[in-house]
Amino acid sequence: MIATALALQDATKEAVHDPMVMDMARDLFESRFISEDEFIGKIYKYSAMLASITTTLATSVLLTESQIDEMMNTIKEMESMGKDLDNGNND
Repeated sequence: MIATALALQDATKEAVHDPMVMDMARDLFESRFISEDEFIGKIYKYSAMLASITTTLATSVLLTESQIDEMMNTIKEMESMGKDLDNGNND
């Protein structure tokens, strides 16, 4: 458990220091004199990027490669079923 917690901590640290995330943070800092709407858009994109990278790295800590593949296949299957339902193909 301690090893997993430390790996999650490292994954979070890695996400925060990811070059793309750091570039977005730098852009936010340097864009102090933008409109409120522009700031909201930029902070949303920054938050989404950070959350996405953190989730991806945390998932790789918690799941094996085969479990990740299985999860992705299940997600694709659910999306396909959703599309079928949206198209009226609910056989």
